[in-house]
Amino acid sequence: MNSLIDKYNIPGPRYTSYPTVPFWDDASFTSDLWQQSVLRTFNETNDSEGISIYIHLPFCEQLCTFCACHKRITKQHSVETPYLETVLKEWDLYVKLFGRTPKIKELHLGGGTPTFFSPENLRILLEGIFAKAEIAEHPEFSFEGHPNNTTREHLQTLYDLGFRRASFGVQDYDLQVQKAINRIQPFENVKKVTEMAREMGYKGVSHDLVFGLPFHTWEKMEYTIRKTLELKPDRLAFYSYAHVPWIKGVGQRGFDENDLPSGEEKRKLYTNGKKLLEELGYIEVGMDHFALEHDDLYQSMVSGDIHRNFMGYSSSKTQLMVGLGMSAISDSWYAFAQNNKSVEEYQKIVEEGTIPVVKGHVLNQEDLIIRKHILNLMCRLETSWDLQTAFPEIENALEALKEMETDGLVEISDNTIKITEKGRAFTRNVAMTFDLRMMRNKPETRIFSMTI
Repeated sequence: MNSLIDKYNIPGPRYTSYPTVPFWDDASFTSDLWQQSVLRTFNETNDSEGISIYIHLPFCEQLCTFCACHKRITKQHSVETPYLETVLKEWDLYVKLFGRTPKIKELHLGGGTPTFFSPENLRILLEGIFAKAEIAEHPEFSFEGHPNNTTREHLQTLYDLGFRRASFGVQDYDLQVQKAINRIQPFENVKKVTEMAREMGYKGVSHDLVFGLPFHTWEKMEYTIRKTLELKPDRLAFYSYAHVPWIKGVGQRGFDENDLPSGEEKRKLYTNGKKLLEELGYIEVGMDHFALEHDDLYQSMVSGDIHRNFMGYSSSKTQLMVGLGMSAISDSWYAFAQNNKSVEEYQKIVEEGTIPVVKGHVLNQEDLIIRKHILNLMCRLETSWDLQTAFPEIENALEALKEMETDGLVEISDNTIKITEKGRAFTRNVAMTFDLRMMRNKPETRIFSMTI
């Protein structure tokens, strides 16, 4: 396995979209085209499946030096009300565009740190969203919480509003690692919020772990995994640290790059970590995710309903996902759009009565075909094609996959490709062979994190 990781550990996308953001055709994108696409999808799917909403809440009180998210660091909580007022005004613009009542099936609060906001302000935000919508029969509402500042009031307020899933960023429990990434977070804090959520009735608690952080050794990673298992979260995200300081600037320069584990050490973190999680009862779902058998994410993998979008893996799917807030990304299936990345500019554009998208991509027919193949690979570990879903360069993709087939990572038969159990770690590499836009426009500089 180590030799295969050496061979295939190259820069590559995580494929929360296709085309990936660096290959969007911004030049031909306009706000009018985006709105036409939204309205098309809304009219096609709102009655049957509803919509998803992602709300980006970007504020954090301190900078975690491993973080690659769009955020604003401040201890001034006076920013809460004006920001949320703008988000509600942006929602009003979409509701006006829809022309009739939207049905919300999924809603996720991400960040930043959603629990930076007071419980009362979160209630005002969500009641404002719900006042102009219908809630689907079995909605999926989830939020990301910081264990250090998520209170019982946060959990109860969100529970009362229909939230049943909570995700807590753990990263690592070793104090040396925590100091290096500026995220001091005792196990007791995670234990407290996890147990409070369960007592309250949350049906799903997820923890995020990251391997490959500065000063990481297998002994430290094993300690973190075993401490995590004391709490038995329903889901686990087991991410490789994406070191991309050339994109995210000074935030990820908060430690010496020599403090990062070597390639060989990081391989050990991944392979040993995955093996230990499986020994402890977790089942790998898609890529980077593990779940217990009772969890909806695992059940959706078994049923074939699992989906992947900008929010990651989901146990259900809607074609329209509306992103609200600074830097939020939306997906209408036929197009992608991203909001302005500056809090002030985002607020200014919305105040002017305009949906604040500033970049995006309208998918052509070829994009839609490739997107389906990549989604199949990322979610179901296989894809197949016929006359309608073939594409001109498919022979090139198959040629690129031959070496992976020889290495036992994929099985190719007739018009089907299946990723083997051995090949799971290389799912991103397999998907890359279908990425026509990247193949035709190979980047001259490094723009992605390593695949493993």
